[in-house]
Amino acid sequence: METVFNYMIQLQKLDNHIHEVSLFLDSIPSQISSIDAEIKESEQIVEKAKNKLEQNQQKRRDFESDVQDLKDKLAKYKSQLNTVRTNIEYRSLLKEINDGQVMIDSREEDIINAMMAADKLEEIIQEACQKAAKTKDMLSKKKDDINRSKDTQEQEVAKLLQQRKELLPGIPSDSINIYSKLANKLEGIALSPVTDEFCAMCYMRIRPQMLNEIKAKSKIILCENCGRILYFEEEDEADQSA
Repeated sequence: METVFNYMIQLQKLDNHIHEVSLFLDSIPSQISSIDAEIKESEQIVEKAKNKLEQNQQKRRDFESDVQDLKDKLAKYKSQLNTVRTNIEYRSLLKEINDGQVMIDSREEDIINAMMAADKLEEIIQEACQKAAKTKDMLSKKKDDINRSKDTQEQEVAKLLQQRKELLPGIPSDSINIYSKLANKLEGIALSPVTDEFCAMCYMRIRPQMLNEIKAKSKIILCENCGRILYFEEEDEADQSA
């Protein structure tokens, strides 16, 4: 029976290790998604800046078109100055010319402001592109590391499962059933060592008679409090000689 206990202890260690590795593997898709989201976010910053530059350029083209239209009107009004017959018509044309020139000056100022804004946006785009490239490079490497780790951990799980498979024949089926039920019920921890006469999992003190039975390893003894299979943890040779 002592061998059975040793096998069950090994089984729990294997199952715990498998569980830990499986949790890591389960977390990989969310890690990859998070990295992809970061890459996309850095790229969107560049796209937003480019869109603003395009809007700026379109606005500047609109201003330039307005200036050209106004200049055409002014040229038309100036040519009409020589053909008007009354002072009222003359003053009216002068006012239109003056108002048009004010509008031209305003639009040309708008064009200058748009050009200055465009220069700033181009700087922002350049910086954003450089930052996005660095971010993508860094995160892509991180992604590669995760995928390599995934391959390693998948191999580790396969190895652990094989060890588990080889271990099971050494444990009686009734003991396996007890172990499995307890593991499912108690978050994967079916066994608990006894240290200093206490259950290591729930800290329940073990009665002396039960403690002797546990040390004997002749049968499965369950903790009266948490219900786990109790086993006696032998002292290391170094501790015994001390």
